[in-house]
Amino acid sequence: MPTYEYECLACKKRFEKEQAMSEPAHSTCPACGGKVRRIITGTGGFILKGSGAVAGQRKAESGCSFEQTGRTCCGRDSRCGKSCDGEE
Repeated sequence: MPTYEYECLACKKRFEKEQAMSEPAHSTCPACGGKVRRIITGTGGFILKGSGAVAGQRKAESGCSFEQTGRTCCGRDSRCGKSCDGEE
């Protein structure tokens, strides 16, 4: 769940609130009850973890491995027209 930063327009207090993206923006300051505005801040990075489906998909779309390695999966030193899994 993302964390949003807010600033009170009345007392200038800043605070963070963790909320779902589907929730409406927070509207009142917890300190004085004044109106708040959402502050645009930098986002944290993220890391994709998993089986590498995207890399596998790229490999399957590229066909012959000659362009990547200089040799085909079947050992030839010229393009064979097959993908590395043997499909044409």
